Order: sequence, then structure tokens, then C-alpha cells
Amino acid sequence: MTLKQYVLLSQMEYASTSFFPGFMGILYAWYNYDTFRLGYSFLGLLTVGLFQLAISLRDNYLDYFVAENKNADYAQEMILGKEKIPLKNVRSAYYITGAAALVVGLFLVLQTSFILLYILLGGILIGILYTFGPLPISSTPFGDFFIGLAYGFGIFTALFYVNAFDVIQFDWLSIIHLIVATIPTAITVMSVSLANNISDLEEDIEDGRFTLPYYIGIDKALVVFKSFYYAGYIAIILSVIFGTLPRFVTFSLLTFPYVSKNIRIFIDKQEKETTFLTTIFNSIVIPVPLILTFFIGAWFDI
Repeated sequence: MTLKQYVLLSQMEYASTSFFPGFMGILYAWYNYDTFRLGYSFLGLLTVGLFQLAISLRDNYLDYFVAENKNADYAQEMILGKEKIPLKNVRSAYYITGAAALVVGLFLVLQTSFILLYILLGGILIGILYTFGPLPISSTPFGDFFIGLAYGFGIFTALFYVNAFDVIQFDWLSIIHLIVATIPTAITVMSVSLANNISDLEEDIEDGRFTLPYYIGIDKALVVFKSFYYAGYIAIILSVIFGTLPRFVTFSLLTFPYVSKNIRIFIDKQEKETTFLTTIFNSIVIPVPLILTFFIGAWFDI
């Protein structure tokens, strides 16, 4: 497998979005506990990136494997079909990338504590079961929640923990504050997942995937979709009130009109080829200004 083929299969351009909750976790530790470990932060982000690449490799492998076994015409339009990549090469790339993520992650566990191991195992388990097994999580009405849990909460908490493992206080108030702070990055992932399931509802039913829109209908699913974003902005406001995010973060709320416009566009028409892109834009427009204002606010204590 060439480097170009690896980049295509691992969808490396999308892996960067998984860093957003990681950056938030690092900043959260720095601002609230006055601690920042550059080396551990880098290794934590590396673990996240490698694991995301491994998941993408496996998903592309499974999608092509299923399509080929069904003798589907679209199999040759997929990356593996176009590039004529042997399946054994994809398996090898998946195992090597996953093993590298595991090694780096275990090193961080040994440097911190086994609490990090539980966080990592939870994320890995969700990542594997999301598209694997007799009933993948992605084929149930709980897929959107679990992907938000793994990315929004799991990555945020893991990067927060590797920086603050020796000073963190595990009391109920601190845990509640942490959960609220993870919501903005979690909802961006959940919204993209839900929008994808809404757009692909008919195809998913044909493939035996019965996601949330199947059970509650398109109209109610769109209400949930819109509510995700509102919950994200409410969580930002609450975190500023709690004092766990600096006051300067309120400037990130200026993105709401643009995000709201994109929400209306998708609610009016749900098409994978056109309006679905608005949720991708929102998944960048929300966390990037949030991270920038968080950094500036923490640096200048404003």
C-alpha cells in the first residue's frame, strides 16, 4: 500500500476534527488546575489521531468487504475498488496503526494511573462496536449518543486527565463541571452523525440499519438535531457562569447566527449531496472559535 492510498483510506483529513475535544481538554486542565504537560499532551493527541486513522481504515475495509460479497456494482467505485488495494494490506495497515495507538496509550497509562486506562478502553470499545458485531451500535438508535460520548467526552477527558491526573479532585461538583464543558464538542459530532442518519434513512433501512430517525420519524429527529446545537451553546454559557471557562469565551457565542442559519438550511431540506455539508461546517465553526477564545481567555485571564 502506498502512502497516497493510506491517506485516502484512513481519511486523514477528517482525523484532525477529533483533536478539537483534545485541545479543549488540555486548555481545561491549564485554566482550572494550572497544569500543562507538553509531552503528555502531544502523546495523547497522537494516540487519538492514530486510533481515528485505524477506525477509518477498518470502516473502509468492512464497507468494501460487504459490498464485494454482495457483488454490488458500487464496490468498484469505492477507494479499495478504484485503487485495487488487496484486503490483506488494509488489514495489516489497520492492525499496525491500531497497535501503535495502543502502545502510546498504554505508555501514558503507566505514567499516570489506571483511570486513564478505563477512559481509553471505553473509547476503544465504543470505536470497535460502533461498526462491528451482530448488532453494531451505528445500526441502533443509540449510535449518535455513543459517538458523542466517545469523541466529545472521552477525548476531552483523556487529554484533561493526562495533564491534571495528580491534582484533579473527583468530587461531584468537579465532575458536573467537566461534563458540562464537554457538551459543546460532543454535540458537534452527534449532530453530524444524526444528520447523516436522517439523510440516509431509506438506504439504512434497506441495509438493516435502524437508527434514531427510524424510530421517532424525520420531524422529531430534526427537533433533536436542532436541540443538540442549542444544548451546546447553553453549556458554553453555563461553563462561563461556573467559572470553568474564561469570560472571553462568550465571544464564541457570536458564531450562533451562522450555525443557526445552517440548521435552518438542513431542516428545510435533508440531502446528503448538498445540505448535509452545513453540519460539517458547523462541526468546525463551533469548536475552532471556542478553542481560540478559550486559549486567549486563559492566557490573559480575561
